[in-house]
Amino acid sequence: MRPMPLMTMEDITAELQALVDDPTMITNTGFSPNTELWPDNRVPFVEMHLSYIRAHKNVNPQDYLSNLRLMIKKR
Repeated sequence: MRPMPLMTMEDITAELQALVDDPTMITNTGFSPNTELWPDNRVPFVEMHLSYIRAHKNVNPQDYLSNLRLMIKKR
């Protein structure tokens, strides 16, 4: 079995943005208490998940995105 190619942050960002652009996905913003960075206290969907992936180095981005797609799909 061949290993999957590694995803760059640009690839991950593009995949997350594709989820936002897909009307069959529920991509709500998140809350942030940091009003300097997010004046309206809302973190965009893409930034919220990029932050998680950056903070958790052992997370496989491909698995994370696959699970995320399952969780946010409109049924």
